[in-house]
Amino acid sequence: MRIDRRAALRMAGGSMGSLFLRRAFGQQSLPITPGPFVGTRDSLARYQIPDWFADAKFGIWSHWGPQSAIGDGDWYARLMYIEGSPQYRYHLQRFGPQSKIGYKDLIPLFTADRWDPDALIDSYVKAGAKYFVSMGVHHDNYDMWNSKYQARWNTVASGPRKDIVGLWAAAARKKNLRFGVSEHLSNSFDWYAPAHGSDADGPYAHVPYDGADPAFADLYHSYAGETENFAHEVPAMGRIAPESWKQQYFRRIKDLIDQHHPDLLYTDGGIPFDLYGLALVAEQYNLSAHSHEGRVESVYNSKVVKDCGVGTCVLDRERKIADGIWSHPWQTDTCIGEWHYKVGKTYKSAKKVIDLLIDIVSKNGNLLLNFPLPASGELDHDERMVLNGITEWMAINGEGIFGSRPWETYGEGPSAQPVRGEPLNEDNVPDLTDRDLRFTKKNGLLYVFAQGSPQRECVVTSLGRAANSGRVAQVEMLGIPQSLKFIQAEHALQITPPDSRPASSSIGVAFRVRFA
Repeated sequence: MRIDRRAALRMAGGSMGSLFLRRAFGQQSLPITPGPFVGTRDSLARYQIPDWFADAKFGIWSHWGPQSAIGDGDWYARLMYIEGSPQYRYHLQRFGPQSKIGYKDLIPLFTADRWDPDALIDSYVKAGAKYFVSMGVHHDNYDMWNSKYQARWNTVASGPRKDIVGLWAAAARKKNLRFGVSEHLSNSFDWYAPAHGSDADGPYAHVPYDGADPAFADLYHSYAGETENFAHEVPAMGRIAPESWKQQYFRRIKDLIDQHHPDLLYTDGGIPFDLYGLALVAEQYNLSAHSHEGRVESVYNSKVVKDCGVGTCVLDRERKIADGIWSHPWQTDTCIGEWHYKVGKTYKSAKKVIDLLIDIVSKNGNLLLNFPLPASGELDHDERMVLNGITEWMAINGEGIFGSRPWETYGEGPSAQPVRGEPLNEDNVPDLTDRDLRFTKKNGLLYVFAQGSPQRECVVTSLGRAANSGRVAQVEMLGIPQSLKFIQAEHALQITPPDSRPASSSIGVAFRVRFA
């Protein structure tokens, strides 16, 4: 059998579903905190992005949960049930058949036995992070806090038996970091569908996987009344779900917001489930207003442009970069490896991270960077090396990053692309060199970033006299306490770099330019 179009629309919350919602759960009956916003797009359009987010530029994310404990990368809890996938084969070899040992049985591997949130946050602050984001709940339906509405499958009741979100929040706020949480829950209902299937071939053919056991419906969901081919007919991120699941989603995420008052809430996708999702955005902002004398100091991330076109939220571009300067702040989220920890993964270099950061900041964006933790909760050796490289560069050059704003143009050089209106995938962004320049401004100063250590004159065409950008009075390299020789010719500013360079100059250098 198949899900027919009418059933799919009903489950997805089409017009009939929305009408049902308004009748049974009218806006007044959704229990949100009173404040400046209600859960409508017209109301949320009045939202303004707080200054702290525009100033922050760099955040670190811990995309961490039971799937990280297996050490085989992303989406394990779904892919382990898709016959023939690499994760399926890995699971069969390491743990046995999915009909006998399922995802629920792997949660005890998530121990956090060497996790020290205070030490990690301290290292992230030294690396320049101005905000920190904890995973709240992934598509695997497992809550990383002391959840009221997911009694068995949360980090206090099982796994590490610690309130992971709460402990991260305490450590971050102790260091005056803004604290955020990510939620990926709205996609969970259809994402988990393969757990209700079985092998088509082999010795365990037609033996149901453990997700089909009603005793574990609180983790894998109940598909009672759905079709036997549900897993094959519905996209993994389709948000096709019954009203009962949308109500459960609302209760769970409201509990997360109300317990931990995050300064940032990241949703994996657009604002979900119509009135439910809009009410949660309003809840987030209203709680913030209560805590900040009426000012809304919180941020909501959506990945859908139309959600954030006027007020409402901050646009997040997963692994993508704008092709020009945006008029309002935005965010790229990415990872040094895979989202969930994968043993043996080759990570982005510190230079690649800084290349991305500089390009993003020059275009009015922020970078949210995930360091995937293993089961223990301790960074591995290679991750520490990447973090150390970022820390060393930031100690010299952070002055031109934090609190900055875009200049007249974001940059120049071989990598500077004409405006095309579409974001660039980070994989298509070339490694930058000392000929690739990016600009920021702050307190009347211009910062020129060269993504390498110039061995010859640094030529800045945007600062030639013909460009009418102003008469240059002084040029310095950050980290070097001396004025540099320069010539402001008609068509370019020519800077003679110093003989000595900061230790981080192999990643890139920054010139501080003062105008007359």
